[in-house]
Amino acid sequence: MNETKIINIKHHRQEFPGLANKVYFNFGGQGPMPKAALEAIIDAHKYVQRHGPFSFKVNSWMTKKNQLTRKAIAQTLGATAETITLTENVTIGCNIALWGMEWKPNDQILITDCEHPGVIAIVKEISRRFSVEVITLPILATLNEGDPVKVIEAHLTPKTRLLLLSHILWNTGQVLPLEDIISLCHNYTSGSIPILVDGAQSVGSLPLNFTELNADFYAFTGHKWLCGPLGVGGLYVRPEIFEQIHPTFVGWRSVICDENDYPIGWKPNVERFEVATSAYPNYEGLKGAIAILEEGGTPQARYERICHLSAYLWEKLSKIKNINCLKKSPPQSGLVSFQIKDQNHSNIVKSLEEQGFLLRTIAQPNCIRACVHYFTLETEIDQLIETLKKMV
Repeated sequence: MNETKIINIKHHRQEFPGLANKVYFNFGGQGPMPKAALEAIIDAHKYVQRHGPFSFKVNSWMTKKNQLTRKAIAQTLGATAETITLTENVTIGCNIALWGMEWKPNDQILITDCEHPGVIAIVKEISRRFSVEVITLPILATLNEGDPVKVIEAHLTPKTRLLLLSHILWNTGQVLPLEDIISLCHNYTSGSIPILVDGAQSVGSLPLNFTELNADFYAFTGHKWLCGPLGVGGLYVRPEIFEQIHPTFVGWRSVICDENDYPIGWKPNVERFEVATSAYPNYEGLKGAIAILEEGGTPQARYERICHLSAYLWEKLSKIKNINCLKKSPPQSGLVSFQIKDQNHSNIVKSLEEQGFLLRTIAQPNCIRACVHYFTLETEIDQLIETLKKMV
């Protein structure tokens, strides 16, 4: 990277107070909020209290602010505001899509062997309750060789009702060829098969255009790579599949009421999947965080820097004796997973944290995961590498 960009990145990092006094490699768990996001949350709380927490003025103000947040999310993800349901996190988004379908006995759900336990738990309960068959796809084996598309194709049947997979696998950092997978499923011989995407690790890191991508459901959160507050996320629903799912949890935000406040129908868009009161000031925080990230460059430019940094980290890790990177080539995401021979990974991560380096362990496969964002510094990676050399 040239000197100008390094100087700009260092200046940009001043927006993130959570980066001070530590070397942060846990963006895949939670990103540090920029000052603008923190200030927006505080300002929103102050406004609400100043004008009365429950008043015509505040309710009208909050409704407008919520719509602006929805539009900000849609704009950064290449969608329209009418397709974005505001949720708390990825898991809520997946719950909306999964429980919204009308399952029948012997229907099949395909899910990869690299999904998050929260999503697996939903699928297991749907299987128990509705006698749905769950097929687990061996995608982990394709990390370094093999074709995920062919693995999926080999498991599709006329009984397949849904494919559930992550765009970026949370444990290995593998980026699945989602466009090809969507094309495969939408053009399946016995009829189009819907796809639910877990976007926990992709939104805020990959450059995305939901409209062009054409996934049926794409669940995401604001607190990881978007560096927003906890408790704000979203679910994209492709307009063509909108009427095929139904609300499971229902509240006053879901419905249209008559003049007597009696529910008479659903909201005409994905707002019907929103339930009731939320931590609305946090919506302002996410909007503020998105604005700061956009100051850091275009989505494509940010992604290219993420890939540059992950390759830089991967190359240095690969040269350390007793360290094995799971991926045998430079990652195409900000997640770099590695194993240390004859070492307890939890003990290593705890020791690193005591020295100011924040990483995490993954249980399956057993490894350590380091995450780099576009504003990570090469010098931070160098510091981590030198510390690891002394430990292993």
